[in-house]
Amino acid sequence: MLERFYPDREAESAYGIDYSAYYESGFRGIIFDVDNTLVPHGAPADERAAALFGKLREAGFETLLLSNNKEPRVKSFADVVGAQYIYRAGKPGRAGYEKAMELMHTRPENTLFVGDQLFTDVWGAKKAGILTFLVKPIHPREEIQIVLKRRLERIVLFSTTEAVRISESPEEAGKAGIFSEKGQRTGQGSRRDWRKSGRSRESGRFFGKGPATGQGS
Repeated sequence: MLERFYPDREAESAYGIDYSAYYESGFRGIIFDVDNTLVPHGAPADERAAALFGKLREAGFETLLLSNNKEPRVKSFADVVGAQYIYRAGKPGRAGYEKAMELMHTRPENTLFVGDQLFTDVWGAKKAGILTFLVKPIHPREEIQIVLKRRLERIVLFSTTEAVRISESPEEAGKAGIFSEKGQRTGQGSRRDWRKSGRSRESGRFFGKGPATGQGS
């Protein structure tokens, strides 16, 4: 039962992941949570975040911020880093993740998700069939509802000692039958291509693009 919450990978920080190795393995899109994943909760985008997204664009990645927060918070961050965004995303529901892939023109097989919460970020991404990275929260100060979730997260993470293959490289994942060299999931049946789904905008779930880069705000 707890397996549904297990992250596929764990990392100390969103800034310490070897994204280039995943690009070489066929991944083309990355969805990021914002608060406590890229910056402390409520903090503006900083130089480190802007530099990371700049490098990802240069590498060829599409990027998108997926947040349950309101638009002023998400848009202001996205404007600085030059990423597409979805606010009031309804995580852990699948629809926000699926819309994110539609906007990035990617599929579950070639999309990564990076976030700091199991029951919001990771669970939703796994329901959408996306490879997940759980990173440590940047700052310990959090809202009370998140603090309570963290206590439950510790129980789940304790049980993942053998289940989470945190040492696997993208190439090793391919050899294990998880992803092919082109980034396509194998042995899991066909996946729906969200670019062709014609999905309409979900009520109460919004997205935007930034004027500076053309890749979203």
